[in-house]
Amino acid sequence: MLSDRERDGLAKRDEDNFFDRKSRRIQPAKLSRTLAAFGNTDGGELVVGIEDDGTWDGFASVEAANDLINVAATVVAPGYYEVDFLSHANESGVALLITVRRTPALCVSTTSDVYVRRGAASVLVRGEELESLKRVKGVVSFENQGLVFPVSEISNSEVSIEFCLSMVPTLEPERFLRKQGLINSEERPTVAGALLFHDEPQIHIPKAGVKIYRYKTDGVAERKYLDAVPETIEGSLYSQIFATVARTVEIVDAIPIMTGAGMKQIHYPPEALHEILTNAVLHRDYGINDDVHVRIFDNRVEVESPGRLPAHVTPKNILNERFARNGTIVRLINRFPNPPNMDVGEGLNTAFEAMAALRLQQPEITESADRVLVIIRHEPLASPAQMIMEYVREHGSIDNSIARRVTGIEQERTIRRYFEELVSSKELVRTGVARGTRYRLPETLRD
Repeated sequence: MLSDRERDGLAKRDEDNFFDRKSRRIQPAKLSRTLAAFGNTDGGELVVGIEDDGTWDGFASVEAANDLINVAATVVAPGYYEVDFLSHANESGVALLITVRRTPALCVSTTSDVYVRRGAASVLVRGEELESLKRVKGVVSFENQGLVFPVSEISNSEVSIEFCLSMVPTLEPERFLRKQGLINSEERPTVAGALLFHDEPQIHIPKAGVKIYRYKTDGVAERKYLDAVPETIEGSLYSQIFATVARTVEIVDAIPIMTGAGMKQIHYPPEALHEILTNAVLHRDYGINDDVHVRIFDNRVEVESPGRLPAHVTPKNILNERFARNGTIVRLINRFPNPPNMDVGEGLNTAFEAMAALRLQQPEITESADRVLVIIRHEPLASPAQMIMEYVREHGSIDNSIARRVTGIEQERTIRRYFEELVSSKELVRTGVARGTRYRLPETLRD
């Protein structure tokens, strides 16, 4: 049962990228467009039974909405939508709320058309825009597209010869490439084959490199702050990744910052830089004609890669979900000596853990229409004492093991010292003994 405030909120809420309102008399085919658009974009909420002017006009019964619920089941994959019925004491009938998450598969309407959400509209997509969406969803991958150049350019390259001599000495390079599907049935090298085994793949795949910029500012990326001409790193993906990491670390290590003890060098965890740069190169959309951009500022590093996050992966679930847009590239580069990549998704977990170990802010991951941006800031986290207090205020109490997890501090003695200081200053009180010891707010500070 909705409160007055909740009902009025649904009635007056502006329709946008994540919310829509429809009459209960809507035709199933038209409803399917909105559901497909939400699933293909960033998800959203659809309320059926409240008119555009905010008037409540619900279904006479739950069963009366069955046709529309069946449309949701047809358009959106199971597990990626939820159905709820809403009612209010002063309104007749029930409204239908359908919540849709971004889906891993392509959603099509009941008329077999594909829509995406743009603002308050569900927009039909076709042509190149549809192909781009298919790449985002993982329905197709640009890495499998054939390129027009002689097979010998990858079978006789230094990269493929060295790889086969060290990793598969029993196979000739061309036979290995065919076996891995890097030469297609039309005798064309694939994009994956070129990126992995061509000595200079950018000859055939423009903008498949990395650009590095150094801005002498902690503000915005403006030309006047550029330190020298941006550098471009090209070559096969394996060499490109290591060259990019090495050059980025070299530039970062030369950045001085002022501290209370004077000028010091910035220090980022090298594993965090390595994993984030590796992910940007391996998981980008090579169907977009642009480089990976690495912008190094006085207080942060920004890594921008072409293409949205694939399938159902979002900035919120990226550390827990797994999906490889370029599955062949990811699989085969893992067979190189000292492979740069871990399992899909594991690299970013390592980056986050490395930043936490140095007590730096966690990387920020954002997504735009056709870009993913990761920002690594050289900014410290809140003090351990602040983090402990924040946890207690939210959860009521804390113990030593939880405090170690929350703060990232492994030493029990160090955590005990913080607890002693907080108890001494009467910020916390100790209850229990031995393993049952917990710390809470004093009675005077509790709500």
